[in-house]
Amino acid sequence: MQNQSESTLREQLLGEQLLKISQKLAELGLNKGASGNASVRCEDGFLVTPSGIGAEQMTPSSMVKMQFDGGFDLGKTPSSEWRFHRDILLNRPEVNAIIHTHSMFASTLSTLRRDMPAFHYMIALCGGDSIRCAQYALFGTQQLSDNALIALQGRKACLLANHGMIAVGETLEKALSITQEVETLCEQYLRALQVGEPHILSQQEMLEVQEKFKDYGAWAEKT
Repeated sequence: MQNQSESTLREQLLGEQLLKISQKLAELGLNKGASGNASVRCEDGFLVTPSGIGAEQMTPSSMVKMQFDGGFDLGKTPSSEWRFHRDILLNRPEVNAIIHTHSMFASTLSTLRRDMPAFHYMIALCGGDSIRCAQYALFGTQQLSDNALIALQGRKACLLANHGMIAVGETLEKALSITQEVETLCEQYLRALQVGEPHILSQQEMLEVQEKFKDYGAWAEKT
């Protein structure tokens, strides 16, 4: 009985955190209306934001508890993108939180269907020398999830062609930090492209940055 109570309390706390992050995404303009979604690992499954509800209308109890077999609470409807939330959590045990946005600059860049190269050293924050753009697939489909998993290999973020972006992290706060940084990088890259093709840092230069990040303040993260 005690274990059940602890599990319920844990789920409530995670629901509150998921609500707070969803509201923060809206406050920052990274998601508008009912666009985008987020999830967090919870016991033997995960909590995901509901379908078709804006952050201002959500409550902690709005969050949908899902199992990894695709089952979920009766009477609730999870985000249509629950498949890539499930699949990322299943395939990336170091990841506990996922944020998906339709933010302005990430979504705009995604329409070019090109990877974002190492035009700036902060690209290394996402785990490599580029931020990949996943191949296009219809939203909410298994194909989109499969494409996202490929683009996220060895990475903490990716773009989704003609769609938006995904960021992952050990916690919701860390996933949010990645989300904000990727949106800033997308804006900078798009502005640079308006002038010409920016100079790209070499593989060796990016390896040096990644090494530096291992023990550099807030960026010294495991996921």
